[in-house]
Amino acid sequence: MRNDDRPAEPRQKIRLTLLTHSYWPENSPPQRRWSALVKEFSRHEWDIDVVTPVAHSPAGRRKDFSASGGRVLRRQSGPHGEKVHRVPFLPHGRRHLWRLIDQCFSAMWTVPIGLFTRPSDVVVVTVPSLPMMASGYVLSRLRRLPLVLEMRDAWPDLARDARLVQGSVKSLFEVFADFVQRRADLVVTVTDGFADVLRARGVKNVATISNGLHVDSLPVLPTPPLERDVLEVLYLGNHGESQNLETAIRASAMVGDRMHLHMVGSGSRKAGLQKLARELKAPVTFHPSLHGQDVLDRYSSADTCLVSLRDDWKSFETTIPSKTYEVLALGRHATAVVLGEAARLITEADGGDIVPNNPKVLADLWRSMADDRSRLVRTGSSRAWVQEHADYGVLSHRYMNLLLDLVARDGARA
Repeated sequence: MRNDDRPAEPRQKIRLTLLTHSYWPENSPPQRRWSALVKEFSRHEWDIDVVTPVAHSPAGRRKDFSASGGRVLRRQSGPHGEKVHRVPFLPHGRRHLWRLIDQCFSAMWTVPIGLFTRPSDVVVVTVPSLPMMASGYVLSRLRRLPLVLEMRDAWPDLARDARLVQGSVKSLFEVFADFVQRRADLVVTVTDGFADVLRARGVKNVATISNGLHVDSLPVLPTPPLERDVLEVLYLGNHGESQNLETAIRASAMVGDRMHLHMVGSGSRKAGLQKLARELKAPVTFHPSLHGQDVLDRYSSADTCLVSLRDDWKSFETTIPSKTYEVLALGRHATAVVLGEAARLITEADGGDIVPNNPKVLADLWRSMADDRSRLVRTGSSRAWVQEHADYGVLSHRYMNLLLDLVARDGARA
């Protein structure tokens, strides 16, 4: 979005009901996105009701949260004045099947609770929780309200890439996702690429509101020292199937003691990654998930930050890891093992180097940066790019105007 294309200030206020499987005080992608958007919407005095489970993510336990996690079937005030309505959940571990069962259970409760929230003008449901997608569709029809379906991941394409769905015939899962996407009054994606995919399939009224952050909430980090014996590389995020972090560990083993890879976070592949690092004697240290100032301290000590997605899933050509915006806004060099839209974004922002998912090529890049540390110096252009294109102050105005236009059209039809 260019400066002369910045969205206008929202013209009026409306009432919104949001359905999400994760919200404050949890720390998750939907929580971070919607806490930021709700903060901006509330500044314009919008009335917002959030229907969400009692806080229990990611470990599936309520005891990890204080009283702010809410109580079953009780309403509480959120940090920005929104009304948060808590539905039950099923305690679970980290297995995908039990997570799905939990999401189905909570989604079942979402419809009756959603029927008794305050009067609303529009229902917004954020996905990838597919059971919540079903709840959003049913609730919007029962309340006779327009439905906004927010596709934060490339579903159902991602399910076929991950082999959750196989075969040449469309699965019930894919048929259902397509059914709701076609009947939503507005579909919001977080990348232009997936928006184009949906339009090509015949889905109408598709718009893009990318992920982002409040740039002013992040400091400008000092430039890494030009003299340092070891290249400090940081990966901060999910250690799962999607990231293919084995490549980074193999590359670090090739570079050896000239670098140190710090991996912060958790995920289904973490144990396997730790085993691989031990076997290769790779210079890798694993850290638990961090929050707040601890995250900034870790970024400050890094020379370059790894952004990684596997390259054999076609849906990832239209996916941008959410941490990308954080790395760019902080002014850190990005080592980007990505394709498609993510690669174009980092190139446009002059945020770092793009490399293929190949251990030798990645090792060569890290060796070259260890030899010539001037390559780590950023000019500030990446932060300016995020300020213009992905700051929630800008994104929220565009989102609000999309919702206002939708509500106006719905009122005209009525």
